[in-house]
Amino acid sequence: MSDTPTLPAVSREWHLLSRPVGWPKPEDFALVEAEIRQPGADEVLVRNKYLSVDPYMRGRMSAAKSYVAPFELGKAMQGGAVGEVVASGVEGIAPGDHVLHFGGWREYATVDVKQIVKVDPEAAPLSTYLGVLGMTGLTAYAGLLRTASFKEGDSVFVSGAAGAVGSQVGQIAKLKGASRVIGSAGSDEKVKLLVEEYGFDAAFNYKNGPVGEQLREAAPDGVDVYFDNVGGDHLEAAIGQLNRGGRIAICGMISVYNSTEPVPGPKNLARLIQTRGRIEGFLVGDHYDLQPQFVQEVGAWIRSGELKYRETVVEGIENNLEAFLGVLRGDNTGKMIVKL
Repeated sequence: MSDTPTLPAVSREWHLLSRPVGWPKPEDFALVEAEIRQPGADEVLVRNKYLSVDPYMRGRMSAAKSYVAPFELGKAMQGGAVGEVVASGVEGIAPGDHVLHFGGWREYATVDVKQIVKVDPEAAPLSTYLGVLGMTGLTAYAGLLRTASFKEGDSVFVSGAAGAVGSQVGQIAKLKGASRVIGSAGSDEKVKLLVEEYGFDAAFNYKNGPVGEQLREAAPDGVDVYFDNVGGDHLEAAIGQLNRGGRIAICGMISVYNSTEPVPGPKNLARLIQTRGRIEGFLVGDHYDLQPQFVQEVGAWIRSGELKYRETVVEGIENNLEAFLGVLRGDNTGKMIVKL
């Protein structure tokens, strides 16, 4: 094992104290100090530099059975993180190397070698491995191209379009030859960003009027693909405008994550019979076979400037919870990142 540089004895980390009902409250969480554990064989100790906060984390705060285990009460929460190795029990990984892993919500993490991926800070900024070149980017890529079976000439509607996933979906669709790309967002400023910077053909602020009416105006000829990050009235509106053979990829439904009662589904599902439409949910974890292709293609677009991205950066581990709540509120433009 490598020699360990002088390190603090403790690391701050966020614990879940109680399972939120409805909107998470600060008293459901605590920032605590924990002893830093030196790595054993096949482990590395990482000083985290950037942490990811994402909407799906709300689901892990509940006890309900889901596709991923709930956070344990009284223990450190988890999330994507990228940082610098400070001690290593792994051959081929040395102090000074940078790795992507899942020991977020904390300053230092001791991580098993099977749960880390080496990343190159020279190839791209470290924070991008949590966003545009990370899990959110692959989510956009796989959801659009595989789940929604996008093809050149399709008209595409994206909800939550100024977020980390949505903004990338729209740009990939344009780069792949979409006939029209429409996005919805929660502010006039974000709508302007979608059209002027990300190249969407049209966008609207869902707070400015009924989503169905605004979508009909933005997509008078209907949509072939809907990439859903929001659910609720957006999903119903998309079904209403779906063309024959249209496809809907369900990535997330942020509008219902904090609901305390079951949420009714779209009232117009029967229209899928008429349109021969298809709705399919997906998880990025089922599509990691696309990772090499994704990194090669999207990495080239980023280097050429063809694909643009934004990050909302919050500084300090003490602000990790507020950054997460900000994602649920829609405060972020692009990927929400916590910088340590």
